[in-house]
Amino acid sequence: MSNAAVALPRRTQAERRATTRGQLLDATVDCLFRLGYAGTTTTEVAERAGLSRGAQLHHFPTKAELVTTAVSHLFERLRAEFTAAIAKLPAGPDRVGAAIDLLWSMVSGPTFYAWLELAVAARTDPELAESVETMTQRFSHEIVESFRDLFPPPADPGPLYAVAPRFVFALMNGLALDALHVREPAETTAVIEALKGLAGLVFPPRADTGTKGDPS
Repeated sequence: MSNAAVALPRRTQAERRATTRGQLLDATVDCLFRLGYAGTTTTEVAERAGLSRGAQLHHFPTKAELVTTAVSHLFERLRAEFTAAIAKLPAGPDRVGAAIDLLWSMVSGPTFYAWLELAVAARTDPELAESVETMTQRFSHEIVESFRDLFPPPADPGPLYAVAPRFVFALMNGLALDALHVREPAETTAVIEALKGLAGLVFPPRADTGTKGDPS
């Protein structure tokens, strides 16, 4: 058998285009997190993506087009992180606390802060606002649906059950924003623990939450 290297199939133009766009969008998200919206320039994005300025301009001629496209890209990253976090949740009575811990790790991470930069910028940018509003509504809906799948309503759900997912996420958003300027990890931990206690009242442990395969 010949030891000659087997030539890999050449990528199609569409594949190369998708790869280049992905590099630019990933670089945009990185810029948003590290430099903020104001510091996210097309020149900086091209440099971080390892691409020429011409390549960047070919795919995204303006910052507005680049950033509005990045909204959808960032949404997909948020959704992927959320889905991965939910998949790691253990079964059993500690599931509510574990869900809150995982959500907090996601909300306090770089993807969230990149999203926060876009959310703030969208307040005064009508073009950006439309994209951010649409994606925020989609993500909020997915959070609510995921919580309801994970924690079906008890026999008597009460009025708090319907608003609990939004309450939890809104509180975490506030904590993440607060953490930008207030460096008090112990206080943040205390709030998270209090949230777990409240969540335990709304989502009480179910009799069928044992680990699969566990006869108990």
